[in-house]
Amino acid sequence: MTKQEFRNLVKQRPVILDGATGSNLMKAGMPKGVCTEQWICENPKPLQELQKAYEKAGSQIVYAPTFSANCISLKNYGLENQVEELNKALIEISRTAVGNQMLVAGDLTTAGNQETSYEELLEAYREQILVQAREGIDLLVAETMLGVTECMAALDAAASVCSLPVMCTLTVESDGSLFFGGNIYEAVETLEEMGADAVGINCSTGPDQLLSVVENMRKRVNIPLIVKPNAGIPVINAQGQPVYSMEAREFTACMKHLVDAGADIIGGCCGTTPEYIQKLHDTFTL
Repeated sequence: MTKQEFRNLVKQRPVILDGATGSNLMKAGMPKGVCTEQWICENPKPLQELQKAYEKAGSQIVYAPTFSANCISLKNYGLENQVEELNKALIEISRTAVGNQMLVAGDLTTAGNQETSYEELLEAYREQILVQAREGIDLLVAETMLGVTECMAALDAAASVCSLPVMCTLTVESDGSLFFGGNIYEAVETLEEMGADAVGINCSTGPDQLLSVVENMRKRVNIPLIVKPNAGIPVINAQGQPVYSMEAREFTACMKHLVDAGADIIGGCCGTTPEYIQKLHDTFTL
C-alpha cells in the first residue's frame, strides 16, 4: 500500500479497524505470563477465527499479531534471536485468516522501558519492520506506545527500510498525559512533522473519557486521527479476570461523539470483540 492509497482510503472516513486481540485470546485459553507471539504460532486457530470474525464484522484493517515480536521484548522469554521467524509466521497466520482482500498492518509496540536508548529502539524496530516489509505487509502501526520517543524511533526505522504508511497511537491518561512523560497533544504534532501518516490513541480508557482529548488532538494536526479505546474501565472478577464495563451499544454511542469530534480511523482495544466492530460498522457505513 502506498501513502497516497492510504490517504485515499481515509477520505472515505471513518475507516474501521479491528478490536482487541489479547483479551480475546485469553478467553480462548491463552495462559497468563506466556509469550503471546510464540503461543499464537503454536496455537494459530483462535487468532485466525478472531480475525475472520473481525473481517466479517466490517474491519477494513486487521493488525497482525506481531505486537511484541521485537528483540528487546522477546529477550524476556529468551527468544531474541527469533525475530525473523516469529514475524514471518505471525504475518502468514493473519494472511491465511483474511486473505488478500483485507489490509493487514504490521504491529509494533513499546519496549516498556524508559532506559532503552533511542539507538536500541531504532535497531529493534528496523529489524522487525524489515521482516514485515519483506513479507508483504500493507502498512505499519506503532501502537500502545508509552512515550513519543518510541514512536519517533519506529518512524525513523520504517523510513530507513520501506515506504509503507505508518500509523502511530499512544496510550494516555484521561487528561492526555503520557506514561513516559509529556502529553499527547505535543506528541501528535511531533509525529506529524516526522511524517506519520496517521496519529492518535489506543487502549487508555473507555471512549466516554476521551472527548476532550480527541477534540484537542484534532486542533493540533492535519493528518488522520485514530481512536481505538478500551471497552470502558475493567473490574477484576472472582476468577481474577478483567470484566470491562461498557457493552457494544454504549461503546458505539460514545464513539459517535469522537467521530463527530474529528476521529477518522476507529476501532476497539482491550475488552472489545467482533460484536463491537459490527456495531461500529453498522453505525458508520450504512
